[in-house]
Amino acid sequence: LPVPRLAPLAGRVYGRRWLVLLLFSLLGFAQGLVWNSWGPIQNSARLAFGFSGWDIALLVFWGPIGFAPCFFFMWLMDKKGLRVTVLLTSSLMVLGAGLRCVPVSDLEIRKKLIHGGQLLNGLAGPTVMNAAPFLSTTWFSPDERATATAIASLLNYLGAAGAFLVGPLVVPSPNGTSHLPLVSQSNTEHIKDRIEAVLYAEFGMVSLIFSAALAYFPSRPPFPPSVAAASQRLSYRRSFCRLLSNFRFLMIALAYAIPLGVFSGWSGVLDLILTPVHVSQVDAGWIGFWSIVGGCVVGIAMARFADFIRGMLKFILLLLLSGATLASTWFTLTCLTSVTHLPLTTATLYTSCILLGIFLNSSVPIFFELFVETVYPVPEGITCGVVTFLSNVFMGVLLFFLTFYHTEFSWFNWCLPGSCLLSLLLILCFRESYDRLYLDVVVSV
Repeated sequence: LPVPRLAPLAGRVYGRRWLVLLLFSLLGFAQGLVWNSWGPIQNSARLAFGFSGWDIALLVFWGPIGFAPCFFFMWLMDKKGLRVTVLLTSSLMVLGAGLRCVPVSDLEIRKKLIHGGQLLNGLAGPTVMNAAPFLSTTWFSPDERATATAIASLLNYLGAAGAFLVGPLVVPSPNGTSHLPLVSQSNTEHIKDRIEAVLYAEFGMVSLIFSAALAYFPSRPPFPPSVAAASQRLSYRRSFCRLLSNFRFLMIALAYAIPLGVFSGWSGVLDLILTPVHVSQVDAGWIGFWSIVGGCVVGIAMARFADFIRGMLKFILLLLLSGATLASTWFTLTCLTSVTHLPLTTATLYTSCILLGIFLNSSVPIFFELFVETVYPVPEGITCGVVTFLSNVFMGVLLFFLTFYHTEFSWFNWCLPGSCLLSLLLILCFRESYDRLYLDVVVSV
């Protein structure tokens, strides 16, 4: 049943919490933008730098590969706090964005530098994707936690959406489909110059965020905002033992990791998938952009709803995953025009992809809050680190197969509805509990 809305413990919240949230969210935005730089302009990148289909898939693949040291970043966050972790993460992003800008005339060396920069940016993924619940618990009161988690976690997805918008609008595509007035000059050198302009702009943005975090980003407030924020948490070793022995946690971890991992890999190469059905680079960019933006807006709205009506996280997830299953099935059947004879138009592609992005992306902060409530008092960073690591494992496996089977994509599209349906069944069988919320409400009263 929904938990009654009772007054929390008289903890202290600080106005500076919004500045901390803003800096962390901007860092996540920049990391998502850099990670998704190449997928939306893959046709242009092939011409300018000689990338192959394998290179494009590998550039996206560096994101999940960057989660290999995920457990180190979880340990660092648990022992040293947010400031040290954020500064290390942002410095890796600055170095990675800088490597991509090194002006080397040899294309083979330039390609290696770009791949190295993408890997360093991928190493920032564990922090920007895992730390949102830890930040919200540390700085925000119980009736703001879900909203703060949604903002901090979804801005990374919004950065990936920004790449869908910035790349195709700034970089002309080889077939001339561009909104630029200089479309007639879209030769190889011009396309290369436009791509380098994007790389320099992203490097400047990342450097500015790093400077701001270096100037001011405290680990925690002087006084905790709630009972849960001040309570003792399990040790690093005991936390993993608790997680791996908790069957309910493993159920919802798979319910999150499988569809979100598949969707992240799919959206990272969306232009590659839509090219065979004669969708231009610009249209593919707009489809990806609006699907993620819609998910961010709905996700923040759902999180705010969860803050006001507590104890409804499972019900919200059932609604979102049901919608994702239907939308992904519609998209997959639409692409099989020779079998289903469904109309394949820009409108149907836009609608199905945007709905899929809205339902799946908006479920991320709801999942995060449910993870933390289920396994409390395991630290938030460790809990979300394990599930995002699993998500990137599934994403990595999918992209690994894509590097070998990149000539036909019907198998890739069918992975979407299958993963969403499996997640829906797992959530249906899950028994929810709210241990952290119970502590805040009961102890406060």
